[in-house]
Amino acid sequence: MSNTATLIIDGKEITLPITTGSEGERALDIARLRDETGLVTLDSGYKNTGATISAITFLDGEQGVLRYRGYPI
Repeated sequence: MSNTATLIIDGKEITLPITTGSEGERALDIARLRDETGLVTLDSGYKNTGATISAITFLDGEQGVLRYRGYPI
């Protein structure tokens, strides 16, 4: 499985890293997107965005899951 994704915008290819979260979910790291393209992302309702990387906590608001160091809270 690849650890990168290629995004094509106006014919220009941008390679972005893919990371894996503590629950095994895969995420596209768009930290460089604005610098490389001048574009920002839109995620209405903040439904598909991870705010930070944490090895200590996991939160899934839709499922009502909160874990601290792997233990449910």
